[in-house]
Amino acid sequence: MINEDEGRAILKDVFSSRGYEVLESYEFVEGGITFEADGWDPSARVGYEYMTMSEQDHEDLEPDTLLRLNEWTDAGKLAFLFIDETDIEDGDDLAQKAHGFLDAVEKRRGKKPAR
Repeated sequence: MINEDEGRAILKDVFSSRGYEVLESYEFVEGGITFEADGWDPSARVGYEYMTMSEQDHEDLEPDTLLRLNEWTDAGKLAFLFIDETDIEDGDDLAQKAHGFLDAVEKRRGKKPAR
């Protein structure tokens, strides 16, 4: 399992390599939702949260909050990758999932994926 620091580093590397300006530990406040995102690019409105038990991310992001953020992602208002530490095998798997997420975001926004 990838710990919080390793997961965040991998995600930051992937997002940065794709041209996003990642602000770490970003205080996301919008539409009545407030939480500290692991990474967020405010101008592109793209970010990520690597959810681990050690950081109690599951308690900070309640199901209703995740549902609303995912609805906003589906509506194209923003794009958040929420990935649970139990859903990945290793660092390569995490990087692949992040690239896949960004490919989908860029396609939805009418841009050619940067990979």
